Amino acid sequence: MAFLYIGALLVSLGCMALLDRRFTLFFWADARRASIVLVLGLAFFLTWDLAGIGLSIFYRGETDFMTGILLAPELPLEEVFFLALLCYLAMNLFAGAALLLNSTVRREGRS
Repeated sequence: MAFLYIGALLVSLGCMALLDRRFTLFFWADARRASIVLVLGLAFFLTWDLAGIGLSIFYRGETDFMTGILLAPELPLEEVFFLALLCYLAMNLFAGAALLLNSTVRREGRS
């Protein structure tokens, strides 16, 4: 059970990639730009987490579903995958919303 949470995160990341591929949203639209955005977002949130940990605001929760591997005090391995999923989801939602908005505008322009 120690790898259940990270497994769920990896499955979710895989699903994000499938949606991205199907609708050409983020990485399949422009892999270079998507990589830069994802790395910058991940770096921002990891810095945020480390600042919160340093200020004793954030603490690691203990659960049997986590690996127990820490990258830094109070920073579990799973946090990196969660933050990557969060960034990927946000960019897929943003690109999907833009795609829907553009298709609606084009459809209304033809009426």
